[in-house]
Amino acid sequence: CGHKDFVECFDSHGGETCAEGCGYVDGVDWEPQLLVAEQFKRYAELHRPKYILNVGDNFYWGGIEKTCGTPMDQISFTAHHQFDQIFETMYQGSGLSNKPWLSVLGNHDWGGRVFNNGWDQQIAYTWASDRWVMPAPYYMVTVEYPDQDFSVDIFMVDSNVHDAKEPAKDSEHNICGSAHNPKDANCALFGGPASIATCPAYFAALWQEQKIWLQTKLSMSRATWQIMVTHFPCGEDGENQAFYRRLHQQYGLDFLVTGHRHDQELWSNSGMMGGLTCFVTGGGGGITSEHPPHGMDSSEYGFFDLTMSKAKMHVELVALNGNVIKSSWVYPKSRR
Repeated sequence: CGHKDFVECFDSHGGETCAEGCGYVDGVDWEPQLLVAEQFKRYAELHRPKYILNVGDNFYWGGIEKTCGTPMDQISFTAHHQFDQIFETMYQGSGLSNKPWLSVLGNHDWGGRVFNNGWDQQIAYTWASDRWVMPAPYYMVTVEYPDQDFSVDIFMVDSNVHDAKEPAKDSEHNICGSAHNPKDANCALFGGPASIATCPAYFAALWQEQKIWLQTKLSMSRATWQIMVTHFPCGEDGENQAFYRRLHQQYGLDFLVTGHRHDQELWSNSGMMGGLTCFVTGGGGGITSEHPPHGMDSSEYGFFDLTMSKAKMHVELVALNGNVIKSSWVYPKSRR
Protein backbone atom coordinates (compact mmCIF):
# COMPACT_ATOMS: atom_id res chain seq x y z
CA CYS A 1 0.00 0.00 0.00
CA GLY A 2 1.69 3.16 -1.19
CA HIS A 3 0.92 6.79 -0.43
CA LYS A 4 -1.36 7.22 -3.44
CA ASP A 5 -3.22 4.02 -2.54
CA PHE A 6 -3.86 5.25 0.98
CA VAL A 7 -5.04 8.66 -0.26
CA GLU A 8 -7.49 6.85 -2.52
CA CYS A 9 -8.83 4.96 0.53
CA PHE A 10 -9.50 8.27 2.29
CA ASP A 11 -11.01 9.85 -0.82
CA SER A 12 -13.32 6.89 -1.40
CA HIS A 13 -14.05 6.23 2.29
CA GLY A 14 -12.83 2.67 1.87
CA GLY A 15 -14.81 2.08 -1.33
CA GLU A 16 -14.09 -0.34 -4.17
CA THR A 17 -11.03 1.64 -5.30
CA CYS A 18 -9.40 1.30 -1.86
CA ALA A 19 -6.71 -1.41 -1.90
CA GLU A 20 -7.51 -4.10 0.64
CA GLY A 21 -3.85 -4.26 1.64
CA CYS A 22 -4.03 -0.73 3.03
CA GLY A 23 -6.15 -1.96 5.95
CA TYR A 24 -8.24 1.22 5.93
CA VAL A 25 -11.30 1.06 8.21
CA ASP A 26 -13.87 3.72 7.39
CA GLY A 27 -15.51 5.34 10.38
CA VAL A 28 -12.32 4.89 12.39
CA ASP A 29 -9.33 5.81 10.21
CA TRP A 30 -11.29 8.72 8.75
CA GLU A 31 -11.18 10.77 11.98
CA PRO A 32 -9.19 8.92 14.66
CA GLN A 33 -7.86 11.99 16.45
CA LEU A 34 -11.37 13.37 16.87
CA LEU A 35 -12.59 9.99 18.12
CA VAL A 36 -9.72 9.65 20.61
CA ALA A 37 -10.13 13.24 21.79
CA GLU A 38 -13.87 12.80 22.35
CA GLN A 39 -13.38 9.66 24.42
CA PHE A 40 -10.48 11.31 26.23
CA LYS A 41 -12.74 14.21 27.24
CA ARG A 42 -15.44 11.85 28.51
CA TYR A 43 -12.95 9.81 30.48
CA ALA A 44 -11.33 12.91 31.94
CA GLU A 45 -14.69 14.26 33.06
CA LEU A 46 -15.27 11.07 35.06
CA HIS A 47 -11.74 10.50 36.38
CA ARG A 48 -10.44 14.08 36.76
CA PRO A 49 -6.73 13.68 35.90
CA LYS A 50 -4.26 15.91 37.71
CA TYR A 51 -2.02 16.23 34.65
CA ILE A 52 -1.38 14.70 31.22
CA LEU A 53 1.86 13.03 30.10
CA ASN A 54 2.48 13.80 26.43
CA VAL A 55 5.06 11.70 24.55
CA GLY A 56 5.71 13.86 21.47
CA ASP A 57 4.97 13.97 17.74
CA ASN A 58 2.63 16.70 18.88
CA PHE A 59 2.23 18.20 15.39
CA TYR A 60 2.27 15.65 12.61
CA TRP A 61 3.85 15.52 10.03
CA GLY A 62 6.57 18.16 10.28
CA GLY A 63 6.03 19.85 13.65
CA ILE A 64 5.41 23.60 13.73
CA GLU A 65 5.71 24.63 10.08
CA LYS A 66 8.01 27.53 10.82
CA THR A 67 11.80 27.63 10.60
CA CYS A 68 13.54 27.72 13.97
CA GLY A 69 14.46 31.18 15.21
CA THR A 70 11.29 33.01 16.22
CA PRO A 71 12.21 35.02 19.36
CA MET A 72 11.36 33.06 22.50
CA ASP A 73 9.09 35.84 23.78
CA GLN A 74 6.95 35.63 20.63
CA ILE A 75 4.57 33.02 19.23
CA SER A 76 4.34 33.16 15.44
CA PHE A 77 1.02 33.20 13.60
CA THR A 78 1.83 29.71 12.29
CA ALA A 79 2.46 28.32 15.77
CA HIS A 80 -0.67 29.99 17.16
CA HIS A 81 -2.74 28.52 14.35
CA GLN A 82 -1.39 25.00 14.80
CA PHE A 83 -1.72 25.07 18.60
CA ASP A 84 -5.27 26.43 18.31
CA GLN A 85 -6.39 23.83 15.76
CA ILE A 86 -4.58 20.74 17.02
CA PHE A 87 -4.32 21.31 20.77
CA GLU A 88 -6.38 24.12 22.28
CA THR A 89 -9.71 23.39 20.59
CA MET A 90 -9.16 19.62 20.46
CA TYR A 91 -8.55 18.89 24.15
CA GLN A 92 -10.91 20.95 26.30
CA GLY A 93 -13.62 20.03 28.76
CA SER A 94 -14.40 20.05 32.45
CA GLY A 95 -11.80 17.35 33.16
CA LEU A 96 -9.09 18.69 30.84
CA SER A 97 -9.16 22.48 30.73
CA ASN A 98 -6.33 24.11 32.69
CA LYS A 99 -4.67 20.75 33.44
CA PRO A 100 -0.87 20.70 32.86
CA TRP A 101 0.27 18.88 29.71
CA LEU A 102 3.82 17.74 30.46
CA SER A 103 5.30 17.36 26.98
CA VAL A 104 8.40 16.23 25.12
CA LEU A 105 9.49 16.55 21.49
CA GLY A 106 9.13 13.69 19.02
CA ASN A 107 11.17 13.30 15.86
CA HIS A 108 8.35 14.88 13.85
CA ASP A 109 8.37 17.90 16.16
CA TRP A 110 11.96 18.60 15.13
CA GLY A 111 10.73 18.34 11.54
CA GLY A 112 10.48 14.62 10.75
CA ARG A 113 13.13 14.57 8.04
CA VAL A 114 14.66 17.96 8.88
CA PHE A 115 15.84 19.50 12.15
CA ASN A 116 15.06 23.17 11.54
CA ASN A 117 11.28 23.38 11.87
CA GLY A 118 9.72 25.28 14.76
CA TRP A 119 10.52 22.95 17.67
CA ASP A 120 11.67 26.02 19.60
CA GLN A 121 8.14 27.45 19.31
CA GLN A 122 6.82 24.44 21.23
CA ILE A 123 9.25 25.32 24.00
CA ALA A 124 8.30 29.00 23.84
CA TYR A 125 4.59 28.16 24.06
CA THR A 126 5.20 27.11 27.67
CA TRP A 127 5.21 30.81 28.60
CA ALA A 128 2.23 31.65 26.38
CA SER A 129 -0.06 28.95 27.77
CA ASP A 130 -1.62 28.16 31.13
CA ARG A 131 -1.28 24.41 30.59
CA TRP A 132 1.33 23.48 27.95
CA VAL A 133 4.60 22.54 29.72
CA MET A 134 7.85 22.09 27.78
CA PRO A 135 10.49 24.48 29.15
CA ALA A 136 13.38 22.64 27.45
CA PRO A 137 14.09 19.47 25.42
CA TYR A 138 14.55 17.69 28.76
CA TYR A 139 13.52 18.61 32.29
CA MET A 140 12.19 17.22 35.56
CA VAL A 141 8.90 17.81 37.38
CA THR A 142 8.10 16.81 40.97
CA VAL A 143 4.45 16.27 41.88
CA GLU A 144 3.49 16.17 45.56
CA TYR A 145 0.40 14.44 46.97
CA PRO A 146 0.57 15.62 50.59
CA ASP A 147 -2.88 14.32 51.49
CA GLN A 148 -1.81 10.81 50.44
CA ASP A 149 1.79 11.02 51.68
CA PHE A 150 3.58 10.32 48.40
CA SER A 151 5.37 12.14 45.60
CA VAL A 152 6.41 11.54 41.98
CA ASP A 153 9.55 12.61 40.15
CA ILE A 154 8.84 12.76 36.40
CA PHE A 155 11.79 12.88 34.01
CA MET A 156 10.92 14.30 30.58
CA VAL A 157 13.56 13.15 28.09
CA ASP A 158 14.46 13.75 24.42
CA SER A 159 15.34 10.39 22.79
CA ASN A 160 15.37 11.59 19.17
CA VAL A 161 18.99 10.52 18.79
CA HIS A 162 17.44 7.30 17.49
CA ASP A 163 16.28 9.13 14.35
CA ALA A 164 19.36 11.33 13.93
CA LYS A 165 21.43 9.37 11.42
CA GLU A 166 24.34 10.18 9.16
CA PRO A 167 23.13 12.74 6.56
CA ALA A 168 23.30 10.42 3.54
CA LYS A 169 21.25 7.66 5.18
CA ASP A 170 17.49 6.92 5.24
CA SER A 171 16.40 10.31 3.93
CA GLU A 172 12.69 9.80 4.74
CA HIS A 173 13.31 8.90 8.41
CA ASN A 174 16.27 11.03 9.39
CA ILE A 175 16.17 14.35 11.22
CA CYS A 176 19.75 14.99 10.02
CA GLY A 177 19.23 13.89 6.41
CA SER A 178 20.83 15.85 3.59
CA ALA A 179 18.02 15.12 1.13
CA HIS A 180 15.42 17.42 2.72
CA ASN A 181 17.24 19.74 5.14
CA PRO A 182 18.18 23.08 3.52
CA LYS A 183 21.91 23.12 2.83
CA ASP A 184 22.35 26.07 5.20
CA ALA A 185 20.05 24.72 7.96
CA ASN A 186 21.25 26.09 11.28
CA CYS A 187 19.48 26.27 14.65
CA ALA A 188 22.61 26.79 16.79
CA LEU A 189 21.59 30.26 17.98
CA PHE A 190 18.42 28.74 19.42
CA GLY A 191 20.01 25.71 21.09
CA GLY A 192 19.74 23.25 18.19
CA PRO A 193 22.12 21.72 15.62
CA ALA A 194 24.48 24.07 13.79
CA SER A 195 24.51 22.23 10.44
CA ILE A 196 23.58 19.05 8.63
CA ALA A 197 27.12 17.74 9.10
CA THR A 198 27.13 18.28 12.87
CA CYS A 199 23.50 17.25 13.43
CA PRO A 200 24.15 13.57 14.37
CA ALA A 201 26.83 14.61 16.86
CA TYR A 202 24.46 17.20 18.35
CA PHE A 203 21.80 14.59 19.14
CA ALA A 204 24.40 12.06 20.32
CA ALA A 205 25.79 14.63 22.76
CA LEU A 206 22.28 15.58 23.91
CA TRP A 207 21.48 11.93 24.62
CA GLN A 208 24.75 11.37 26.47
CA GLU A 209 24.14 14.50 28.55
CA GLN A 210 20.68 13.25 29.46
CA LYS A 211 21.93 9.78 30.40
CA ILE A 212 24.31 11.27 32.95
CA TRP A 213 21.57 13.65 34.15
CA LEU A 214 19.07 10.80 34.54
CA GLN A 215 21.44 8.64 36.56
CA THR A 216 22.38 11.58 38.78
CA LYS A 217 18.81 12.72 39.36
CA LEU A 218 17.50 9.20 39.97
CA SER A 219 20.28 8.63 42.50
CA MET A 220 19.25 11.81 44.31
CA SER A 221 15.48 11.22 44.10
CA ARG A 222 13.62 10.69 47.36
CA ALA A 223 10.19 10.61 45.74
CA THR A 224 7.94 7.57 46.13
CA TRP A 225 7.73 7.10 42.35
CA GLN A 226 10.18 7.76 39.51
CA ILE A 227 8.66 7.94 36.01
CA MET A 228 10.42 8.65 32.71
CA VAL A 229 8.55 10.07 29.71
CA THR A 230 10.18 10.02 26.27
CA HIS A 231 9.26 9.70 22.61
CA PHE A 232 11.05 6.61 21.30
CA PRO A 233 9.26 3.42 22.31
CA CYS A 234 9.71 0.54 24.71
CA GLY A 235 12.44 -1.68 23.31
CA GLU A 236 14.54 1.15 21.85
CA ASP A 237 17.29 2.60 24.04
CA GLY A 238 20.21 2.11 21.63
CA GLU A 239 21.88 -0.44 23.93
CA ASN A 240 19.65 -3.51 23.51
CA GLN A 241 17.81 -2.36 26.66
CA ALA A 242 20.97 -2.33 28.81
CA PHE A 243 20.44 1.36 29.64
CA TYR A 244 16.78 1.00 30.62
CA ARG A 245 17.55 -2.15 32.59
CA ARG A 246 20.23 -0.22 34.46
CA LEU A 247 17.90 2.69 35.16
CA HIS A 248 15.35 0.28 36.61
CA GLN A 249 17.54 -2.19 38.46
CA GLN A 250 20.35 0.07 39.65
CA TYR A 251 18.78 3.53 39.84
CA GLY A 252 15.19 2.69 40.73
CA LEU A 253 13.23 3.90 37.71
CA ASP A 254 9.69 2.60 38.32
CA PHE A 255 7.89 3.19 35.05
CA LEU A 256 8.52 4.25 31.44
CA VAL A 257 6.03 6.15 29.24
CA THR A 258 6.77 6.27 25.47
CA GLY A 259 5.29 6.81 22.01
CA HIS A 260 6.55 6.91 18.39
CA ARG A 261 4.85 3.72 17.16
CA HIS A 262 1.29 4.44 16.04
CA ASP A 263 -0.50 2.09 18.38
CA GLN A 264 -1.08 1.30 22.06
CA GLU A 265 1.18 -1.30 23.70
CA LEU A 266 1.48 -2.39 27.33
CA TRP A 267 4.76 -4.07 28.30
CA SER A 268 4.13 -5.39 31.81
CA ASN A 269 7.22 -6.28 33.85
CA SER A 270 9.24 -6.56 30.66
CA GLY A 271 11.95 -9.20 30.85
CA MET A 272 13.76 -7.41 28.03
CA MET A 273 14.00 -4.33 30.24
CA GLY A 274 14.83 -6.16 33.46
CA GLY A 275 11.31 -6.13 34.88
CA LEU A 276 10.54 -2.50 34.01
CA THR A 277 6.92 -1.83 32.98
CA CYS A 278 6.54 0.39 29.93
CA PHE A 279 3.82 1.44 27.56
CA VAL A 280 3.66 2.89 24.05
CA THR A 281 0.91 5.45 23.55
CA GLY A 282 1.28 6.51 19.94
CA GLY A 283 -2.34 5.90 18.98
CA GLY A 284 -3.69 9.41 19.53
CA GLY A 285 -4.93 9.50 15.96
CA GLY A 286 -2.89 12.35 14.49
CA ILE A 287 -1.75 9.80 11.92
CA THR A 288 -3.20 6.44 10.92
CA SER A 289 -2.35 3.43 13.06
CA GLU A 290 0.36 0.82 12.57
CA HIS A 291 -2.19 -1.92 11.81
CA PRO A 292 -5.88 -1.98 10.83
CA PRO A 293 -8.11 -0.92 13.75
CA HIS A 294 -10.61 -3.75 13.91
CA GLY A 295 -13.53 -2.03 15.61
CA MET A 296 -13.78 0.50 18.42
CA ASP A 297 -12.30 -2.00 20.89
CA SER A 298 -8.97 -2.11 19.06
CA SER A 299 -5.67 -1.29 20.76
CA GLU A 300 -4.51 0.68 17.71
CA TYR A 301 -6.07 3.98 18.84
CA GLY A 302 -6.66 5.19 22.38
CA PHE A 303 -4.83 6.38 25.50
CA PHE A 304 -3.69 5.21 28.92
CA ASP A 305 -4.92 6.15 32.38
CA LEU A 306 -2.67 5.94 35.45
CA THR A 307 -4.08 5.79 38.97
CA MET A 308 -1.38 6.13 41.64
CA SER A 309 -1.19 5.75 45.39
CA LYS A 310 1.76 5.45 47.72
CA ALA A 311 1.75 1.65 47.43
CA LYS A 312 0.82 0.91 43.81
CA MET A 313 -0.08 2.20 40.35
CA HIS A 314 -2.86 0.90 38.12
CA VAL A 315 -2.17 1.22 34.39
CA GLU A 316 -5.17 0.95 32.05
CA LEU A 317 -5.32 1.00 28.25
CA VAL A 318 -8.53 2.72 27.15
CA ALA A 319 -9.93 2.03 23.66
CA LEU A 320 -12.01 4.32 21.42
CA ASN A 321 -15.25 3.11 22.98
CA GLY A 322 -14.05 3.86 26.52
CA ASN A 323 -13.51 0.22 27.44
CA VAL A 324 -10.39 -0.78 29.36
CA ILE A 325 -8.90 -3.55 27.23
CA LYS A 326 -5.58 -4.12 29.03
CA SER A 327 -4.28 -3.28 32.49
CA SER A 328 -1.36 -3.87 34.80
CA TRP A 329 -0.26 -3.14 38.37
CA VAL A 330 3.08 -1.51 39.11
CA TYR A 331 4.77 -1.22 42.49
CA PRO A 332 7.51 1.22 43.54
CA LYS A 333 10.99 -0.23 43.14
CA SER A 334 12.65 -0.41 46.53
CA ARG A 335 15.10 2.44 46.89
CA ARG A 336 18.80 1.83 47.02
